[in-house]
Amino acid sequence: MYVREIEPVRSTPIIDGKPIQGTWTKAFDEVDLLDIRKPYRFPIPRFLRDSRIKEWESFLIHDDRFILLAVLCNVKMFRYASVVLYDKENRERLWFKKTIPGTGWRLPRSLKNASVDSKSWGFFFRIHSWLDARTIRMDLDIESSRKRPSFTAHAEFNLDEKITPLAVSMLFAESRNMCTFKTIAPVRGDMVFGGRHISLDPGKTTGLFCDCKGFYPFPMLSQWCNALFFDSSNRRIGFALCENQAKESYKNNENALWIDGKLHPLPPVKITRTTGNETEWIIQDMEGMVDLVFSPKEQIRNKRNVLLFSSLYESPLGIYNGVMVSSEGEEIPVRNVCGTGEKLFLRV
Repeated sequence: MYVREIEPVRSTPIIDGKPIQGTWTKAFDEVDLLDIRKPYRFPIPRFLRDSRIKEWESFLIHDDRFILLAVLCNVKMFRYASVVLYDKENRERLWFKKTIPGTGWRLPRSLKNASVDSKSWGFFFRIHSWLDARTIRMDLDIESSRKRPSFTAHAEFNLDEKITPLAVSMLFAESRNMCTFKTIAPVRGDMVFGGRHISLDPGKTTGLFCDCKGFYPFPMLSQWCNALFFDSSNRRIGFALCENQAKESYKNNENALWIDGKLHPLPPVKITRTTGNETEWIIQDMEGMVDLVFSPKEQIRNKRNVLLFSSLYESPLGIYNGVMVSSEGEEIPVRNVCGTGEKLFLRV
């Protein structure tokens, strides 16, 4: 059975100007990748080093009827915000997206007590990470337009002591790394969609929060598969799987399974698809712990090409089927579980 070493808690993933790699169960006090002394072989100005750091925070919130996916992304050439609300019963979808040139807001270097927000005419999105108080909050306010109704949401993650987060630092090169923090938690809150009030019951609602920062390669390619559900014993289950360009992914990666808040690190996975947007995603590992099929049902795709730069972000909603195995050897059946797949390609 796959076993990953959990490192003692550290305040930062950078020691004496060099990045370290490892897996932890607590967020770093601070992550500032500009503290890396020489990320490239040749010296470059600070602003150019900063332009190579890509960062984002995302939420996936799921109850027995609704899926809410929200992302704030800063790739330095531009910023991107996306909000998707999907009603599984009525197959009704709200999708709001916004792209802003330039760097603008920066994501927090610490998750202990910090916030980031994006404001524009008819749109407000704030994330307040307050790990010192064991909570993460999200606020959304989107005004109506000719193509969509208004949408307002407030959600709070309750990070009680039973929940074990995942923090990872992985190397792309000797002096370039990425750091991610992930956790699931019960979620309480309220949403108003087109005048209809929706309460988020923490007994039925689970959220996945992700914070990522990294000196990603040029070009960058990453894929994620995430889902949240309750099993037949009413245990809260969540998984977050990723395939990226990091080295030594067997030793450290960002793949995890949570069972009632308990963390089970997973081995690296391979995500394969045939051509076309409607094809199934096959997610497997070499240890026999992950064997899933993701069938996209709702396609969400944002593509941009500007001169020599391009980006593609796909976040389809769909259904997972298969089986997963915990680090204790327990098989977790995955049967018609709603979730998301994500693919991000950047040549920026």
